[in-house]
Amino acid sequence: MHDSAFLPRRHNFLAFGEAAYSAYIARIDAVNDALSAVTEINKDALFIASTLNIERSNGVVRGPLHGIPILIKDTIATNDKMNNTAGSYALVGAKVPTDSTVARKLREAGAIVLGKTNPSEWGNFRISLNSSNGWSGYGGQTYGPFYPHQDPSGSSSGSAVGAALGLATICLGGETDGSIIDPANYNNIVGMKPSMYESGRQVEHMDTIGPITKTVKDSAYVLQSIAGVDPLDNYTSAIPKQADLDFVGACKVSALAGARLGVPRNVISLLSNNSTVSMIEAFDKSLDVLRSAGAIILENTDFPAAQHFIDDSLLSAKIMGADFVIDLEKYLKQLIYNPHNITNLVELRRWTQASPLEGYPAKPTELWDAALQNWNNTEYGFWRAYQQGLYYGDEGGLLGTIKRHHLDAVILPSHFSWDWAAVVGAPIVSVPIGAMPSGQSIVSDADGLVSAAPNIPFGFSFLGSRFIDAKIIGLSYAFEQRTQIRKTVQPYIPPRTELRSVVRK
Repeated sequence: MHDSAFLPRRHNFLAFGEAAYSAYIARIDAVNDALSAVTEINKDALFIASTLNIERSNGVVRGPLHGIPILIKDTIATNDKMNNTAGSYALVGAKVPTDSTVARKLREAGAIVLGKTNPSEWGNFRISLNSSNGWSGYGGQTYGPFYPHQDPSGSSSGSAVGAALGLATICLGGETDGSIIDPANYNNIVGMKPSMYESGRQVEHMDTIGPITKTVKDSAYVLQSIAGVDPLDNYTSAIPKQADLDFVGACKVSALAGARLGVPRNVISLLSNNSTVSMIEAFDKSLDVLRSAGAIILENTDFPAAQHFIDDSLLSAKIMGADFVIDLEKYLKQLIYNPHNITNLVELRRWTQASPLEGYPAKPTELWDAALQNWNNTEYGFWRAYQQGLYYGDEGGLLGTIKRHHLDAVILPSHFSWDWAAVVGAPIVSVPIGAMPSGQSIVSDADGLVSAAPNIPFGFSFLGSRFIDAKIIGLSYAFEQRTQIRKTVQPYIPPRTELRSVVRK
């Protein structure tokens, strides 16, 4: 088995200098007009790289990310020359007083923030539950690289496309409900959604920041650099002192031996349709890989409340909306420069609806309209919805099933996996396992985004209990090493510049 992780081999490459910088920019330029993955390049990236190179030449290496170029989702605030827009023109030019915790940790680990990627505007929380994945007023429409006009999924759309095409060594996204895992699923890459509170967050409930990379071990290196207690966030005190944070050390080929893995077949049955046939076939075939590695597969591990959860389709939006109203106001009030003096969601909605740059009314504000109906995260109705969500994710779903059957993890096709871990803040890792076949019928939405077509990728997810991220990473790594599917699925629009032309092995 060949470990293709890039970061452990980074010291064998020439330092990130002008040639490498130019190569990455050339890769971005080659595809960005067509795919709109990257919204901004950090003007100071080359200077930062030079500083890090001097440190390295003097024997100072900050960590495994030293000199590594990274693209981050434009919902992650940075106190530098780049914008912090969340995809909205309302925040172009806005300045924060300090780096977000995750941006600070990346810099402390030696990463070079090369630029920012296009998110679905406001983290897919503006238009409707069926909004355009990968669309923002500021960044335009991001497309996936495996089929023309491919739906990239969202909301970490640009980060997923950037990772798939190697527009940076690593990318960073954020997930409230599916925003890392589903874009990773549809873009043939590894997506890692950590346990909530473990790696930083942007709203109070359901949110977490995570890596999107080509390999599991690369994601493990990133998570190891950004995880841990944040003195500015009391919620991170929920991380158990005995929690294993050695995510890189967990990457062992033997990790699957003896692992008890549950398959909730009722979830697969309830969510399957004509577009998911190949996903399920590849998933079932992968079970033999797990068994051959010594894993124990339990098929009788249904989620008892699965149907009720699916029927309660507005639940997640209610929770996210309540948080959004409060947390947006907190964020806007701490800006040291607020270009339009917007201080709350009412004012943001008014500005957005009046601005021709924001696509209204073709791109409506339905989720904001609903969230402003006397709704916030201190209301009784919110707590009732939140407690119901906890039941669906715990006793009625993922965590309860893990406890009842003494499982190490639950496994699902990635497209079916993320909802069940959202409210309870459980970890997920998605690993590529294939792509839709040549005979796949094309499915597109009203905006022309293609969600099913030949060559569109899909993945395999491991889901676990909170704060057992190291175990889930280990299982995913062992599976990845035995499958190595990612390199067999190629984009239709690859960058032309090869990094090998500017670095040596």
